[in-house]
Amino acid sequence: MNHEIYMRRCVDLAQKALGQTYPNPLVGCVIVHNNEIIGEGFHEKAGCAHAEINAINSVKNKALLKESTIYVSLEPCAHFGKTPPCANKIVETGFKKVVIGTLDAHDKVNGKGKQIIEDAGIEVISGILEKECRELNRRFFTFHQKRRPYLILKWAESGDGFLDQDFKPTQIGNALTRQFVHQLRSEEHAILVGTNTALTDNPSLTTREIVGRNPVRILIDFDLKVPAHFNLYNDEAETLVFNAVKNSVERNITFIKIKRENFIENLMEKLSEQQIQSVIIEGGRFTLQQFIGQNLWDEAIIIKNENLHLIHGTKAPVFNFEKFETKQFRDNRIEFYKNS
Repeated sequence: MNHEIYMRRCVDLAQKALGQTYPNPLVGCVIVHNNEIIGEGFHEKAGCAHAEINAINSVKNKALLKESTIYVSLEPCAHFGKTPPCANKIVETGFKKVVIGTLDAHDKVNGKGKQIIEDAGIEVISGILEKECRELNRRFFTFHQKRRPYLILKWAESGDGFLDQDFKPTQIGNALTRQFVHQLRSEEHAILVGTNTALTDNPSLTTREIVGRNPVRILIDFDLKVPAHFNLYNDEAETLVFNAVKNSVERNITFIKIKRENFIENLMEKLSEQQIQSVIIEGGRFTLQQFIGQNLWDEAIIIKNENLHLIHGTKAPVFNFEKFETKQFRDNRIEFYKNS
């Protein structure tokens, strides 16, 4: 039996829910009987049934389950949350074999789900397409292992290296890259800007160019300079405002008091407390450069309009790393970086 074929299907299924499962991981599951897929499922949304349950429920002839192998991209959970442990359900169902992509980094699981299944006398194979399964849940693993969100730096710059013209909001990307950015927003947990960007651009930080969920908005505004009538304070998305003035909750806005000293370190701790698993850092330059300076980032996405020359304005961040991928969107180029 080619385990990798079925595990790849698990990964493909899991990716269908990208952006929908926070703070839960992405998980896909396939059930195989006599080399034929008889059931499959994925975790569609936090609070809803897990991938294993959806796959089991999709099997028409339940009598085949005891003679089947169940494939799951992430170790079955071993704890009670909003749903019962999937490891127990697998044991109760009586599968012949369980094949796992990668073990779970969550301290409530990490090996415990596998142990429950093995203790019941069921054969378990793990580490199938492990690299791909870990990459699928890079946000989840970063959050649980490093106690911070997965960080994505993102900005757009002109051919001569400016973020704007004459320090005023300037359209750099085209229609295609705007769609790309809004797709990115729908997939990541949160999006962050600082005071200057909020005051200058008055952004909404919502998903509009495509149909998708809005990310949690994060504003860094120590002195609460951004007026309450600005777009970031509308009711379109959950919003966290990190400041030096107050702790309070007002409608969909949560004000979180934070110290200015060791700010980035404190911010990572606070975001971890808020269960934020990934953040797009949109800037501006000062905010982006702080993360770059501390080498605190996992991915970077730079949109470049080579034909646009702005001559004067806010300089793009200083960023000297080697890109691993480039994509062309008409007259815009998107460069992708990973922090090794």
